[in-house]
Amino acid sequence: MAIETLLAPAQLIGYVALILGVSAFLQKNDTRLKVLVACESLAYVAHFFLLHNLPASGSALISCLRNLISVKSRSPWWVAVFVAANLAVGAVFGRGFLSWLPVIASCLASGAIFLLRGVLMRMILLVCTLLWLANNVLSGSVGGTVLEAIIAIANLTTIVRLLLERFPPTRKPCPAK
Repeated sequence: MAIETLLAPAQLIGYVALILGVSAFLQKNDTRLKVLVACESLAYVAHFFLLHNLPASGSALISCLRNLISVKSRSPWWVAVFVAANLAVGAVFGRGFLSWLPVIASCLASGAIFLLRGVLMRMILLVCTLLWLANNVLSGSVGGTVLEAIIAIANLTTIVRLLLERFPPTRKPCPAK
């Protein structure tokens, strides 16, 4: 890939999303996670718009709003609102199955963000990350591809940390000789 492509405005915005996204998934606090993901999503709006991937750009905008609202409200009603908005974006801008990857990811994330917490929320978000990873590879998003790969690793690390806090390993005493 040429240096001009790596330094194109769309890619530079993708690198900003990369920094915000990695920071988000290293958080053990759900509120900080949601706020940083909202910021990452806002960068993704411009990034995917410049890459001419309108379903991803639209889903990212909805994700930004969803994450900000989820900080103050956990009403299941919001899940229906954001799923419907994502499906509308897919219906208007979708051009084949692959363009639905970010839409599906955003729909799943809506349920996770409003209805779940902790490890289970992060596990569903991991599935969403893998869908976004596929979208980013297919879109030619350098920063986005690196971001989703790192988010997957960071999210898995945080899931393990949270599980170890909840279920610390027990040590059995050594038998006497």
